[in-house]
Amino acid sequence: MCKLRYLLCIVLLLAGDHLSAQSIFVDVQNGKDSNPGSQQAPVASLPKAMELARTFKSNENTTIKVLPGLYLLNDKLNIDKRNTEEAWLTIEAAVMPDDADWAPAKMPVIQSISTNNSVTQFPHSIGFLIAADHIAIRGLKFLGNANPDVKYYYPLNREDSTLTGLNVSQCYFIGERNSAPIQGSIWAHGAGTHVDHCIFYGTKNALLLFKGIKDFSLTHSIIFGAYEAAVWFGSFNSPFVFKNNIVANSEYLWLRQENTFPKYAFSDCLFTGLKHYMGYYGRNGTLPTERNEHTERNVGKTGRVLLSEVSVNGLPKDYLNPLPGSAGAELHAGIFKKNIP
Repeated sequence: MCKLRYLLCIVLLLAGDHLSAQSIFVDVQNGKDSNPGSQQAPVASLPKAMELARTFKSNENTTIKVLPGLYLLNDKLNIDKRNTEEAWLTIEAAVMPDDADWAPAKMPVIQSISTNNSVTQFPHSIGFLIAADHIAIRGLKFLGNANPDVKYYYPLNREDSTLTGLNVSQCYFIGERNSAPIQGSIWAHGAGTHVDHCIFYGTKNALLLFKGIKDFSLTHSIIFGAYEAAVWFGSFNSPFVFKNNIVANSEYLWLRQENTFPKYAFSDCLFTGLKHYMGYYGRNGTLPTERNEHTERNVGKTGRVLLSEVSVNGLPKDYLNPLPGSAGAELHAGIFKKNIP
Protein backbone atom coordinates (compact mmCIF):
# COMPACT_ATOMS: atom_id res chain seq x y z
CA MET A 1 0.00 0.00 0.00
CA CYS A 2 2.83 2.40 0.88
CA LYS A 3 4.53 1.65 -2.41
CA LEU A 4 1.33 2.31 -4.30
CA ARG A 5 0.83 5.66 -2.56
CA TYR A 6 4.46 6.57 -3.26
CA LEU A 7 4.09 5.76 -6.95
CA LEU A 8 0.82 7.71 -7.14
CA CYS A 9 2.51 10.78 -5.62
CA ILE A 10 5.34 10.55 -8.16
CA VAL A 11 2.84 10.34 -11.04
CA LEU A 12 0.92 13.37 -9.76
CA LEU A 13 4.10 15.39 -9.34
CA LEU A 14 5.25 14.54 -12.85
CA ALA A 15 1.83 15.41 -14.24
CA GLY A 16 1.96 18.76 -12.46
CA ASP A 17 5.39 19.52 -13.92
CA HIS A 18 4.17 18.48 -17.37
CA LEU A 19 1.18 20.82 -17.23
CA SER A 20 3.11 23.80 -15.89
CA ALA A 21 5.76 23.35 -18.58
CA GLN A 22 3.17 24.09 -21.24
CA SER A 23 2.80 27.75 -20.25
CA ILE A 24 5.48 30.37 -20.82
CA PHE A 25 5.29 33.84 -19.29
CA VAL A 26 6.77 36.94 -20.91
CA ASP A 27 7.26 40.22 -19.07
CA VAL A 28 9.16 42.90 -20.97
CA GLN A 29 9.38 45.09 -17.87
CA ASN A 30 10.44 42.63 -15.17
CA GLY A 31 11.52 39.46 -16.97
CA LYS A 32 14.95 38.17 -17.99
CA ASP A 33 15.72 35.96 -20.96
CA SER A 34 17.93 33.89 -18.67
CA ASN A 35 14.81 32.93 -16.68
CA PRO A 36 12.95 29.64 -17.24
CA GLY A 37 9.73 31.40 -18.32
CA SER A 38 7.61 30.44 -15.33
CA GLN A 39 5.03 32.76 -13.81
CA GLN A 40 7.45 33.52 -10.98
CA ALA A 41 10.45 33.96 -13.33
CA PRO A 42 9.24 35.16 -16.76
CA VAL A 43 11.41 35.74 -19.79
CA ALA A 44 11.68 39.26 -21.19
CA SER A 45 11.22 38.82 -24.94
CA LEU A 46 8.88 37.13 -27.37
CA PRO A 47 11.75 35.53 -29.37
CA LYS A 48 12.98 33.83 -26.18
CA ALA A 49 9.46 32.64 -25.41
CA MET A 50 9.24 31.11 -28.90
CA GLU A 51 12.61 29.44 -28.40
CA LEU A 52 11.24 27.75 -25.28
CA ALA A 53 7.95 26.85 -26.99
CA ARG A 54 9.82 24.90 -29.67
CA THR A 55 11.12 22.53 -27.00
CA PHE A 56 7.58 21.35 -26.16
CA LYS A 57 6.14 18.29 -27.85
CA SER A 58 4.03 18.73 -30.97
CA ASN A 59 1.01 17.10 -29.30
CA GLU A 60 1.03 19.52 -26.35
CA ASN A 61 -1.03 22.68 -26.21
CA THR A 62 1.33 25.55 -25.50
CA THR A 63 0.39 29.01 -24.26
CA ILE A 64 2.64 32.06 -24.21
CA LYS A 65 1.20 34.51 -21.68
CA VAL A 66 2.21 38.09 -22.46
CA LEU A 67 2.19 40.54 -19.56
CA PRO A 68 1.54 44.28 -20.02
CA GLY A 69 4.18 46.42 -21.69
CA LEU A 70 5.58 47.58 -25.02
CA TYR A 71 7.17 44.78 -27.05
CA LEU A 72 9.45 46.11 -29.79
CA LEU A 73 10.32 43.78 -32.65
CA ASN A 74 13.72 44.35 -34.24
CA ASP A 75 12.96 41.56 -36.70
CA LYS A 76 10.03 39.31 -37.52
CA LEU A 77 8.96 36.83 -34.87
CA ASN A 78 8.99 33.36 -36.39
CA ILE A 79 6.05 31.45 -34.93
CA ASP A 80 7.05 28.02 -36.12
CA LYS A 81 6.31 25.53 -33.35
CA ARG A 82 4.98 22.37 -34.99
CA ASN A 83 1.58 21.29 -33.67
CA THR A 84 -0.65 18.32 -34.29
CA GLU A 85 -4.32 18.67 -35.25
CA GLU A 86 -5.26 18.48 -31.57
CA ALA A 87 -2.56 20.83 -30.25
CA TRP A 88 -2.34 24.60 -30.60
CA LEU A 89 0.20 27.29 -29.82
CA THR A 90 -1.54 30.33 -28.33
CA ILE A 91 0.06 33.73 -27.79
CA GLU A 92 -2.27 35.73 -25.58
CA ALA A 93 -2.43 38.60 -23.14
CA ALA A 94 -2.05 37.60 -19.52
CA VAL A 95 -5.11 39.77 -18.83
CA MET A 96 -7.80 39.47 -21.50
CA PRO A 97 -10.39 42.17 -22.35
CA ASP A 98 -13.24 40.24 -20.70
CA ASP A 99 -11.35 39.75 -17.43
CA ALA A 100 -12.75 41.79 -14.55
CA ASP A 101 -9.44 43.58 -13.89
CA TRP A 102 -8.67 44.38 -17.54
CA ALA A 103 -7.75 47.96 -18.48
CA PRO A 104 -6.30 49.40 -21.70
CA ALA A 105 -2.89 49.79 -20.05
CA LYS A 106 -2.80 46.05 -19.37
CA MET A 107 -3.02 45.18 -23.06
CA PRO A 108 0.40 44.15 -24.45
CA VAL A 109 1.48 46.42 -27.30
CA ILE A 110 3.36 44.91 -30.25
CA GLN A 111 5.28 47.34 -32.43
CA SER A 112 7.78 46.50 -35.12
CA ILE A 113 10.71 48.86 -35.67
CA SER A 114 12.30 46.46 -38.14
CA THR A 115 13.39 47.36 -41.62
CA ASN A 116 12.23 45.09 -44.46
CA ASN A 117 12.65 41.50 -43.33
CA SER A 118 10.97 39.56 -46.15
CA VAL A 119 11.38 39.54 -49.92
CA THR A 120 8.53 37.11 -50.63
CA GLN A 121 6.76 38.65 -53.66
CA PHE A 122 8.25 42.08 -52.83
CA PRO A 123 10.29 43.69 -50.02
CA HIS A 124 8.22 44.29 -46.89
CA SER A 125 8.25 44.09 -43.12
CA ILE A 126 6.49 41.45 -41.03
CA GLY A 127 5.67 41.50 -37.32
CA PHE A 128 4.59 37.92 -36.57
CA LEU A 129 5.38 35.34 -39.28
CA ILE A 130 2.90 32.50 -38.83
CA ALA A 131 4.93 29.50 -40.03
CA ALA A 132 3.06 26.55 -38.49
CA ASP A 133 -0.41 25.06 -38.27
CA HIS A 134 -2.81 25.81 -35.40
CA ILE A 135 -1.70 29.19 -34.08
CA ALA A 136 -3.93 31.47 -32.00
CA ILE A 137 -3.31 35.17 -31.26
CA ARG A 138 -5.47 36.68 -28.53
CA GLY A 139 -5.78 40.01 -26.71
CA LEU A 140 -2.82 41.88 -28.22
CA LYS A 141 -2.58 45.39 -29.67
CA PHE A 142 -0.57 45.81 -32.88
CA LEU A 143 0.66 49.25 -33.93
CA GLY A 144 2.14 50.34 -37.27
CA ASN A 145 5.80 50.34 -38.21
CA ALA A 146 7.39 53.79 -38.05
CA ASN A 147 10.69 52.76 -39.67
CA PRO A 148 11.11 55.17 -42.62
CA ASP A 149 12.71 52.42 -44.75
CA VAL A 150 9.50 50.37 -44.67
CA LYS A 151 6.77 50.97 -47.23
CA TYR A 152 4.67 47.85 -46.56
CA TYR A 153 4.12 46.48 -43.06
CA TYR A 154 2.03 43.45 -42.06
CA PRO A 155 1.67 42.74 -38.32
CA LEU A 156 0.43 39.16 -38.96
CA ASN A 157 1.58 37.29 -42.05
CA ARG A 158 1.21 33.66 -43.16
CA GLU A 159 3.14 33.08 -46.37
CA ASP A 160 2.68 29.32 -46.74
CA SER A 161 -0.65 28.49 -48.42
CA THR A 162 -0.46 24.85 -47.25
CA LEU A 163 -0.85 25.84 -43.59
CA THR A 164 -4.14 25.71 -41.71
CA GLY A 165 -5.53 27.00 -38.44
CA LEU A 166 -5.06 30.68 -37.58
CA ASN A 167 -7.35 32.15 -34.93
CA VAL A 168 -7.12 35.88 -34.16
CA SER A 169 -9.39 37.14 -31.40
CA GLN A 170 -9.87 40.34 -29.39
CA CYS A 171 -6.94 42.18 -30.95
CA TYR A 172 -6.46 45.80 -31.98
CA PHE A 173 -4.69 46.76 -35.20
CA ILE A 174 -4.10 50.51 -35.16
CA GLY A 175 -2.27 52.27 -37.97
CA GLU A 176 -1.48 55.90 -38.65
CA ARG A 177 -0.94 56.44 -42.36
CA ASN A 178 1.32 59.50 -41.96
CA SER A 179 3.68 58.12 -39.31
CA ALA A 180 3.26 54.41 -38.54
CA PRO A 181 1.26 52.78 -41.36
CA ILE A 182 -0.11 49.26 -41.62
CA GLN A 183 -0.42 48.06 -45.22
CA GLY A 184 -2.47 45.02 -44.21
CA SER A 185 -3.27 43.90 -40.68
CA ILE A 186 -3.59 40.20 -41.49
CA TRP A 187 -2.08 38.85 -44.71
CA ALA A 188 -2.82 35.15 -44.61
CA HIS A 189 -2.67 32.51 -47.31
CA GLY A 190 -3.99 29.06 -46.52
CA ALA A 191 -7.02 27.60 -44.78
CA GLY A 192 -8.78 27.96 -41.46
CA THR A 193 -8.37 31.68 -40.80
CA HIS A 194 -10.88 32.79 -38.18
CA VAL A 195 -11.04 36.36 -36.87
CA ASP A 196 -13.45 37.59 -34.22
CA HIS A 197 -13.94 40.61 -31.96
CA CYS A 198 -11.05 42.53 -33.50
CA ILE A 199 -10.80 46.24 -34.26
CA PHE A 200 -8.94 47.50 -37.34
CA TYR A 201 -8.53 51.26 -37.12
CA GLY A 202 -6.77 53.43 -39.72
CA THR A 203 -5.09 50.54 -41.53
CA LYS A 204 -4.76 50.64 -45.31
CA ASN A 205 -6.30 47.16 -45.54
CA ALA A 206 -7.66 44.99 -42.76
CA LEU A 207 -7.49 41.50 -44.29
CA LEU A 208 -5.63 40.19 -47.32
CA LEU A 209 -6.53 36.60 -48.26
CA PHE A 210 -5.38 35.24 -51.59
CA LYS A 211 -4.03 31.68 -51.94
CA GLY A 212 -5.55 28.42 -50.73
CA ILE A 213 -8.52 30.11 -49.08
CA LYS A 214 -11.12 27.96 -47.38
CA ASP A 215 -12.83 27.84 -44.00
CA PHE A 216 -12.57 31.60 -43.41
CA SER A 217 -14.65 33.66 -41.01
CA LEU A 218 -14.76 37.25 -39.80
CA THR A 219 -17.29 38.01 -37.07
CA HIS A 220 -18.08 40.71 -34.50
CA SER A 221 -15.28 42.95 -35.76
CA ILE A 222 -14.93 46.64 -36.66
CA ILE A 223 -13.04 47.97 -39.68
CA PHE A 224 -12.90 51.77 -39.53
CA GLY A 225 -11.04 54.08 -41.89
CA ALA A 226 -9.49 51.49 -44.24
CA TYR A 227 -8.01 53.72 -46.91
CA GLU A 228 -7.78 51.02 -49.55
CA ALA A 229 -10.12 48.15 -48.64
CA ALA A 230 -11.59 46.32 -45.70
CA VAL A 231 -10.91 42.99 -47.39
CA TRP A 232 -8.93 41.81 -50.41
CA PHE A 233 -10.01 38.33 -51.41
CA GLY A 234 -8.61 35.83 -53.89
CA SER A 235 -10.34 32.96 -55.65
CA PHE A 236 -11.92 30.32 -53.45
CA ASN A 237 -14.12 27.26 -53.72
CA SER A 238 -15.92 27.15 -50.37
CA PRO A 239 -18.29 29.45 -48.51
CA PHE A 240 -17.16 31.65 -45.64
CA VAL A 241 -18.79 33.33 -42.65
CA PHE A 242 -19.00 37.15 -42.58
CA LYS A 243 -21.44 38.42 -39.97
CA ASN A 244 -21.94 40.94 -37.15
CA ASN A 245 -19.26 43.22 -38.58
CA ILE A 246 -19.07 47.00 -38.98
CA VAL A 247 -17.18 48.49 -41.91
CA ALA A 248 -17.25 52.28 -41.89
CA ASN A 249 -15.57 55.33 -43.43
CA SER A 250 -13.46 53.27 -45.81
CA GLU A 251 -12.46 53.41 -49.48
CA TYR A 252 -13.75 49.97 -50.51
CA LEU A 253 -15.59 47.28 -48.64
CA TRP A 254 -14.23 44.49 -50.81
CA LEU A 255 -11.65 44.01 -53.55
CA ARG A 256 -11.44 40.84 -55.63
CA GLN A 257 -9.26 39.65 -58.45
CA GLU A 258 -10.02 40.95 -61.93
CA ASN A 259 -12.35 38.78 -64.03
CA THR A 260 -13.45 36.66 -61.07
CA PHE A 261 -17.02 36.65 -59.77
CA PRO A 262 -17.11 34.64 -56.54
CA LYS A 263 -20.34 34.30 -54.59
CA TYR A 264 -19.95 36.13 -51.29
CA ALA A 265 -22.55 36.13 -48.53
CA PHE A 266 -22.83 38.83 -45.85
CA SER A 267 -25.28 38.82 -42.95
CA ASP A 268 -26.15 41.02 -39.96
CA CYS A 269 -23.62 43.74 -40.80
CA LEU A 270 -23.35 47.50 -41.21
CA PHE A 271 -21.51 48.95 -44.21
CA THR A 272 -21.61 52.74 -44.11
CA GLY A 273 -19.58 55.75 -45.14
CA LEU A 274 -17.90 53.86 -48.00
CA LYS A 275 -16.50 55.72 -51.01
CA HIS A 276 -16.92 52.58 -53.13
CA TYR A 277 -18.70 49.33 -52.36
CA MET A 278 -17.24 46.47 -54.42
CA GLY A 279 -14.21 46.64 -56.66
CA TYR A 280 -11.38 44.69 -58.22
CA TYR A 281 -7.66 45.13 -58.56
CA GLY A 282 -6.47 45.16 -62.17
CA ARG A 283 -3.44 46.23 -64.12
CA ASN A 284 -4.36 49.87 -63.60
CA GLY A 285 -4.97 49.59 -59.87
CA THR A 286 -8.28 49.47 -58.03
CA LEU A 287 -11.53 50.03 -59.89
CA PRO A 288 -15.15 49.94 -58.71
CA THR A 289 -17.45 47.38 -60.27
CA GLU A 290 -21.20 46.91 -60.47
CA ARG A 291 -21.11 43.27 -61.49
CA ASN A 292 -20.97 41.07 -58.40
CA GLU A 293 -22.63 37.87 -57.26
CA HIS A 294 -22.76 38.42 -53.51
CA THR A 295 -25.84 38.08 -51.33
CA GLU A 296 -26.85 40.13 -48.30
CA ARG A 297 -29.13 39.48 -45.33
CA ASN A 298 -29.86 42.14 -42.70
CA VAL A 299 -27.13 44.45 -43.98
CA GLY A 300 -27.51 48.14 -43.16
CA LYS A 301 -25.93 50.85 -45.31
CA THR A 302 -26.83 54.07 -43.54
CA GLY A 303 -26.03 55.64 -40.21
CA ARG A 304 -23.05 57.18 -38.49
CA VAL A 305 -20.65 55.02 -36.53
CA LEU A 306 -19.52 56.74 -33.33
CA LEU A 307 -16.53 55.21 -31.58
CA SER A 308 -15.23 55.81 -28.08
CA GLU A 309 -12.03 57.70 -28.76
CA VAL A 310 -9.33 59.47 -26.76
CA SER A 311 -10.36 62.82 -25.31
CA VAL A 312 -8.96 65.18 -22.68
CA ASN A 313 -9.50 62.46 -20.09
CA GLY A 314 -7.18 60.02 -21.85
CA LEU A 315 -7.81 56.50 -23.07
CA PRO A 316 -11.33 55.26 -22.23
CA LYS A 317 -11.76 51.64 -21.19
CA ASP A 318 -13.98 50.92 -24.20
CA TYR A 319 -11.82 52.78 -26.70
CA LEU A 320 -12.61 52.31 -30.38
CA ASN A 321 -15.77 50.38 -29.53
CA PRO A 322 -19.17 51.78 -30.60
CA LEU A 323 -20.70 54.30 -28.26
CA PRO A 324 -24.26 53.77 -27.03
CA GLY A 325 -26.55 55.08 -29.74
CA SER A 326 -24.00 54.57 -32.49
CA ALA A 327 -25.17 52.97 -35.70
CA GLY A 328 -24.35 49.29 -35.51
CA ALA A 329 -24.14 49.13 -31.72
CA GLU A 330 -26.72 46.33 -31.71
CA LEU A 331 -24.34 44.07 -33.66
CA HIS A 332 -22.07 43.64 -30.60
CA ALA A 333 -18.98 44.12 -32.72
CA GLY A 334 -15.88 45.16 -30.83
CA ILE A 335 -13.12 44.00 -28.53
CA PHE A 336 -15.36 42.60 -25.80
CA LYS A 337 -17.14 39.25 -25.91
CA LYS A 338 -18.90 39.42 -22.54
CA ASN A 339 -18.09 42.25 -20.16
CA ILE A 340 -18.89 45.35 -22.18
CA PRO A 341 -18.15 48.47 -20.03
